[in-house]
Amino acid sequence: MREIVLDTETTGLNPADGHRLLEIGAIEIVRQCTTGKIFHTLINPERDVPEDAVRIHGYTVDILRDQPVFAGVVDELMGFIGDARLVIHNAEFDLGFLNAELGRAGRQPIGLDRVVDTLTLARRKHPGQPNSLDALCDRYRIDRSRRARHGALLDAEILVEIYLELTGGRQRSLSFELEADKLAAFDAIAAPRIETRQPRASLIEAKEAAAHAEHVRTLGEAAIWTRYTAVQAERREDLRPPSGAQSAIAFASM
Repeated sequence: MREIVLDTETTGLNPADGHRLLEIGAIEIVRQCTTGKIFHTLINPERDVPEDAVRIHGYTVDILRDQPVFAGVVDELMGFIGDARLVIHNAEFDLGFLNAELGRAGRQPIGLDRVVDTLTLARRKHPGQPNSLDALCDRYRIDRSRRARHGALLDAEILVEIYLELTGGRQRSLSFELEADKLAAFDAIAAPRIETRQPRASLIEAKEAAAHAEHVRTLGEAAIWTRYTAVQAERREDLRPPSGAQSAIAFASM
């Protein structure tokens, strides 16, 4: 399954108050493994950036002034997302801003049915505990030392690791590897073996063998030795490989 782990930075808390997106970071994962494909851009929000927001992410108007506006990157963004499922932490916040920008650009909004909210997953798995990105990093021992300030791509990278922890992705992949090893080992044990052995050379001389056979004939058909040799002959016949297997052995030895 193809999924896009996405994060944004904004000028404020509510798009209804005129706040805008100023950074988008997205990472592609397939079957919960990163593919190396990313989407990252700064965006000119076409408005001022309040000091409270600058203290969080560090982006000022001067930094963003020469960046493209959202309408200039929307085609590339939507092409990268495609029809993949989105993985977002606190999806209501990021999706609210993203859909507001899509609306301004005349695009259809992204529905919540396409989104996995890792905040919801974390609250279900750790009820009553802090479930911010920082708290989850500490809980899962994920390095967040680079997160002195928020950044959309950095937070998306961290979210990939958190998502794997929340869904058991690492454990499942390890389990699959172990199961594959077990199956391979079982196949090696259970596979039918067809072996050919060279008959041992007889230690009985021909004169002794002839004398023994003559003696057995004098004992009659009811003799124990006669019955024993008949049973052994039947067992050897049962253990003989089928004709197809004999052909395979003959071919392999050529």
